[in-house]
Amino acid sequence: MGGALCICSRGSITIENKRYFFVQKLGEGGFSYVDLVEGVHDGRFYALKRILCHDREDRKEAQHEVEMHRLFNHPNILSLVAHCIIEKGPKWEAWLLLPFVKGGTLWNQVETLRDKNNFLPEDRIVHILHRICLGLKAIHDRGYAHRDLKPTNVLLEDDDRPLLMDLGSMNQARIEVKDSRQAMAVQDWASQRCTISYRAPELFHVRSDCVIDERTDIWSLGCVLYSMMFGEGPYDMIFQKGDSVALAVQNNISVPANERYSQGLQSLLCSMMVVNHQERPFISTIINHVEALQPIVDGQATTRI
Repeated sequence: MGGALCICSRGSITIENKRYFFVQKLGEGGFSYVDLVEGVHDGRFYALKRILCHDREDRKEAQHEVEMHRLFNHPNILSLVAHCIIEKGPKWEAWLLLPFVKGGTLWNQVETLRDKNNFLPEDRIVHILHRICLGLKAIHDRGYAHRDLKPTNVLLEDDDRPLLMDLGSMNQARIEVKDSRQAMAVQDWASQRCTISYRAPELFHVRSDCVIDERTDIWSLGCVLYSMMFGEGPYDMIFQKGDSVALAVQNNISVPANERYSQGLQSLLCSMMVVNHQERPFISTIINHVEALQPIVDGQATTRI
């Protein structure tokens, strides 16, 4: 799997016969770390994601993330440059070499503006949202769902090109639940892999006879849109206060009164965040609505629908 990797005293590594120098730490999560490294062969910067694997199941999950990356070659899905799994004493580490995006995440942009009491303008929101949708459509067209879409899982290039990342929670889009035991298994999985304040209502209380599909991502996409419009996700504050997100998502979304955004954009938001997932649109319909909100370039003034 991947190529041989060696760790040298000068703080360099070799993955798939290419050498990289360690530059600095970028961040860490519960079971993973991200380092900035520089390629000796090309002078380019990369993000090295190191996933701690305590057992065979952890290794299987890390390999799953690698396989999900390899499925796609899309301008709005983060690519995988190289990977390997190494043994570190009694444990293992999966190393994923990814492109480094200097601009950081969509959340970095939203938070920076919010702290200055500013918000993203509608034309920029529509531009970013459209490309997030295109990346999501590529995932759905392959029969998968992302399952953990949120602003911190969207990188943003300098030209506002979004890149969907953290593909480890992806699984088959359509999940048929036939009994209470299976329902509980899906619910438990979601509680571990789907961020609570961006999790779709049907994943909080999974019915014993239902079908979960890719429209869980549409709900999460609505939460992402909400955060771009208002500086935070619709359920972020509820979670931070310790109140029940599971209860809050059972009610229809309330869009804050504002004059910044068109009725068309606000209506699009509401259509994504329908509690009954069977009434939620699929990604192709969302793309059509987003494209209708884009300026019409024909030599005339900008028109919004």
